Amino acid sequence: MTLRTPAELADALPYLLGYRPEDSIVLVALHDGERRGRFGGRARLGIPANADDWPSVAEQLAQGLVKGSARRGAPPESMVAYLCQEPARGESGREVMERLRTLAQLLRTACGRLDVPVIEALCISDGRFWSYCCPGQGCCAPEGQSMGMPGTSVLAAAATYAGLQVRGSLWELTARLIPWETEVAEQEVALDRASTALVPRILDGENRAAVAQETLGLAQQVMFRLADAPPVSGTRPADLRDDGLLEHEEAATLILGLQDRTTRDRAAEWMEGDEAVPALRLWRALARRCVGSYREHAAAPLTLAGWVAWSTGDELEAREALAMALGVDPDYLFARLLHQACNEGLDPESVRRCLRAEHTGRVAGETEQPRELAASSPAPVHLPGSMARSQSPEAMASSGGFESGGSDSVGSHSVGSHSVGSGSAGVVAQPPGTASRRRRRARPTGSGETRPSRRTPGAGSGRRRRPIDGVSSAGDGPGRAAEGASGHSRARRDCGRHGAEEDT
Repeated sequence: MTLRTPAELADALPYLLGYRPEDSIVLVALHDGERRGRFGGRARLGIPANADDWPSVAEQLAQGLVKGSARRGAPPESMVAYLCQEPARGESGREVMERLRTLAQLLRTACGRLDVPVIEALCISDGRFWSYCCPGQGCCAPEGQSMGMPGTSVLAAAATYAGLQVRGSLWELTARLIPWETEVAEQEVALDRASTALVPRILDGENRAAVAQETLGLAQQVMFRLADAPPVSGTRPADLRDDGLLEHEEAATLILGLQDRTTRDRAAEWMEGDEAVPALRLWRALARRCVGSYREHAAAPLTLAGWVAWSTGDELEAREALAMALGVDPDYLFARLLHQACNEGLDPESVRRCLRAEHTGRVAGETEQPRELAASSPAPVHLPGSMARSQSPEAMASSGGFESGGSDSVGSHSVGSHSVGSGSAGVVAQPPGTASRRRRRARPTGSGETRPSRRTPGAGSGRRRRPIDGVSSAGDGPGRAAEGASGHSRARRDCGRHGAEEDT
């Protein structure tokens, strides 16, 4: 279909991103300008509250999108820019537009320095839009133009027919992953107790494997509990249900246990089949429990949530979760590698194959040498129930790089004479890895049990994947706190980087 006017471009933005952006700068690349151009990459950043930061943000966003598109072999020929912000108390939409005019000009000049013109720049506020590219005075009404009712345009009908969905606002998406504002004291006390009990054991080489067993076994128990819970309607009620099924002490034990890199890597094996949905719900719930001075500990569950979302096809939640993980710990290497690969449009199957091979090799090695393993353990660890079914952790072998996912086409539209659609991804990235500790003979990956809920991390499944819960606003519940720095970063880093191991 053809998009010819600023109104149609403004209406198209939620369908290009998959959600309604808030307090956001959005740049959208256009390709093949001489023919019927198409939409390419999209880039979004929050609007800084301090106007002194606007020049650097405009440069960062423009360079990131242009260079990222060039790496994929298709540098943009032009751009469309959007500034989305709701009015503050006592402020009108027009005043927002005027206040952000300087930012719009900075975006246009930043793109212009890269020889990529901005052919349209729109401000969207209070249900109306304004163009910063009007040819002269009197072109646009001072009060702007109405956006119309959501979902009533021709584009909305076409998107619905094509199966494209708008998953609410960005806040509704990220609210599933940010910490509580209520019950903070109780959870922080539980985290303090867990830190005192677990950190010395994780740093002790003799007890580290036992902590990993306990962590993975407890995670399995909670996943069984979540999977057995009756369904509810709406994402907020669903999150509140999951929060009620996870005790403070359980959450604290899991959060601290996942700071160990090898334990986290084994937890990442719950990435597909019937394991994926309860695992994603658990990682979200743990991210919401990283409160107070333990905010930096959220990097592990946020990264796991992003990985499972990406593995199951939800790139939108994956990008946001991984970006949030880097927000609390910019040096978290596993999140950086996954975030880069996801943004490049690469195929997660390469990572899945690596994790499947690690799981298969570990199980094969333990099965072939039971007597040797028993003789090397003078005091076996006895764990109750399903906790005893977890395997001891091994260093994850990160051999084999990401592979290109090929074309990522989502349809064909046009902007005036510019046709719109997404481009293809063709970048191969090789993440650094760690060698496995001993050579093992691998079994075929299809040799696992048939019930995913009763297996150790990473066992394959022939069942179809369950869809991940959609994002919509429903119900009330505990609020969420803004991100903050962790006062326990040293202990977390010690746990995650024990010995000479790298956090991958």
